[in-house]
Amino acid sequence: MPAHPSPSVQKAREALAGRLSEIRKDAELSGRELAARCGWSESKSSRIENAKTPPSDADIKAWCRACDAGDQVADLIAANRQSADAHVQWRRLQRSGLRRLQESTGDLYQQTKVFRVYVSDVIPGFLQTPGYATALLSSIADFRRTPNDVSDAVAARMKRNVVLNNGAHRFSFVLEESVLRYRVCSAETMAAQLGHLLGVMDLPKVTVGIVPFAEQRTVWPMPTFTIFDGTRVHADTLDAASTLMQPSQVDLYARAFERLSQGAARGAAARSLVVDALAYLD
Repeated sequence: MPAHPSPSVQKAREALAGRLSEIRKDAELSGRELAARCGWSESKSSRIENAKTPPSDADIKAWCRACDAGDQVADLIAANRQSADAHVQWRRLQRSGLRRLQESTGDLYQQTKVFRVYVSDVIPGFLQTPGYATALLSSIADFRRTPNDVSDAVAARMKRNVVLNNGAHRFSFVLEESVLRYRVCSAETMAAQLGHLLGVMDLPKVTVGIVPFAEQRTVWPMPTFTIFDGTRVHADTLDAASTLMQPSQVDLYARAFERLSQGAARGAAARSLVVDALAYLD
């Protein structure tokens, strides 16, 4: 007997089923008419539309073709594929420890060629020193009441971050200036972290932009997100890590990243902001 899907998976399935139902209704087709056009039973249409049976990619293509809605195929297929991890709860990810969470993205990091990373809260994981990562992950473990395997998690993060020095990968970071000021560790550790950031800014395949406090904005500060090769987004909130793969979703985040980038200081101006934050530690 198949296991019941998790609440997050079922929620994603129901959302997809709702979209398919709306497409059918917009086409003014009954369930029976849709089934006839698709060449399957009326009961199959009902099971898909009521989220009892997840549709295959071929089912979605047939459904949209029958409803003259071919322009929605790509988004619907992406939504179908991401349903298993569309809204993965942090507690579920972290219940077996933070090390496993760090290792879970290892293959994705190796496969990705272009990373676009926006952060508004802490130094991005890619750029963290062991000391900064230890302080941050310790606070996360304490707050989440997860198994305390921080030293192993930090080692896994540092191992994962070797991609930063791999010439096959390119990185574009946009940081809010507040990231340079938030104290999630001791002044000494923060000084080492900011010094490391200055060094990273010299790497050939890495660009770092910093949005100054005083910059007039075209978009507001928003939660941290990472775009992988323009095909996938990881967007973090307090209670969840969302994986977004629908083209319309990825395009939205890409547009946000572009707008945020436009207001970011770069080069000498960005380095000056880091140096100012270092001086503020004294």
